[in-house]
Amino acid sequence: MMTDDAETSREERCFRFWMNSLGATTYVNNVFEDVRNGYVMLEIVDKIFPGTVNWKQANKPPIKMPFKQVENCNQVIQIGRNLNFSLVNVAGNDIVAGNKKLIIAFLWQLMRYSILQLLKNLRTHSQGKEITDADILNWANNKVKKAGRTSQMESFKDKSLSSGIFFLELLSAVEPRVVNWGLVTKGETDEDKKLNATYIISVARKLGCSIFLLPEDVIEVNQKMMLTLTASIMYWSLQQQEAASDDGEISDEIFVEGRENETGLSGETSDVAVDSES
Repeated sequence: MMTDDAETSREERCFRFWMNSLGATTYVNNVFEDVRNGYVMLEIVDKIFPGTVNWKQANKPPIKMPFKQVENCNQVIQIGRNLNFSLVNVAGNDIVAGNKKLIIAFLWQLMRYSILQLLKNLRTHSQGKEITDADILNWANNKVKKAGRTSQMESFKDKSLSSGIFFLELLSAVEPRVVNWGLVTKGETDEDKKLNATYIISVARKLGCSIFLLPEDVIEVNQKMMLTLTASIMYWSLQQQEAASDDGEISDEIFVEGRENETGLSGETSDVAVDSES
């Protein structure tokens, strides 16, 4: 079994890559250390929610006085609360103290929001409706089914995803030429699963998807990373269809019948943000 330290280290790497990809002025070398003064968190928040940071009240590094670090982090938490993030019993002091679980929880909510906004901002997002976790899951299942494949996923923590077959079939569905099935294993043994997971990441990056996860995230079905992987593939696919359509009309339906039943799935995925042990 993976240790908590190993999982935390892997998630730190994922979020570090994601934060640095946003183009903030401050380069993040270690998430848990570099966010403690609150300034880089304000930069990341400002990249995702432009105009929400009050820079007149922000303290720029180097910050020698601890209470000024707390001021920065308090503003970060307040912005999160204004955006309805799940931040029960979370305060700026938790970030300053380097509480890894709470830092990951906050960053996950930022990442998830950023991904959903990218999808929403596409012309193809269907009449201005919000994109939900359920929409992403349904899109992926429908895409694979329409391609004549049989794999389906019940949720983003479906243990069958560990074989890697579903994501390879999804990638093949969005671009039939991209997967060399001669390199794909049955995904039954740990070694075969790792080969498939590594190939998934390679193929997705070859397409141009923004990928921050590791093969272990697929093998162990990291719920957060399964959502981000699926959403990244979805975003790439819809971008391609928009580029090929003068009027933005596409055949894929992002929103499918049964949206009234999506609350459980969306809430289930969101729970990861406040319980990193799930």
